[in-house]
Amino acid sequence: MRHLILGIIASTILFTRCTKTQNPFEISKQHIGLLTDSTQVKDLESIFPNDSVVKYIAGDEFIGNTNNIQIFEKGGKKLLSLTPKYVLDSTSTISTVRVLDDRYKTAENISTLSTFKDIQSQYKISRMSNLINSVVVAVDDINASFTIDKKELPANLRFDMNLKFEATHIPDEAKIKYFFVSWDN
Repeated sequence: MRHLILGIIASTILFTRCTKTQNPFEISKQHIGLLTDSTQVKDLESIFPNDSVVKYIAGDEFIGNTNNIQIFEKGGKKLLSLTPKYVLDSTSTISTVRVLDDRYKTAENISTLSTFKDIQSQYKISRMSNLINSVVVAVDDINASFTIDKKELPANLRFDMNLKFEATHIPDEAKIKYFFVSWDN
């Protein structure tokens, strides 16, 4: 009888220690909180039961425009902006997630409050794209793109559209303007 009780106690301890609850604000390559790369639009209400899911309908499905889905906290704070792969299809999965709330963080503690130095110290930068008003820093390890406003750059680099950006061009303290995770595979 004593062995049975000790076995039950040991099993209970092992089971409770092995069960890991998902952090609702953790970002990885395959998920953002409970949202995964295979989540369908129709499942968003059950994934965000305490939040508001706002779907915009353009009015004409033949235009081909994407309809972003906004996720708000009940208090009104915007958390995420989701772009489905296919417009007006409830079985479509999510293509891109724009992270808006600074509580969402990667395992390396990168969030919308991070700087270029933070990104560079934690990840291998895959590529940089020179856009009109910003520089996009891509990190393939987590399927993420970080947008840095060109206002964060030295004046001599802001207007040269032919410049191929390198890490040395961007100041360490340059702040992230937008943070996207893409699941277009």
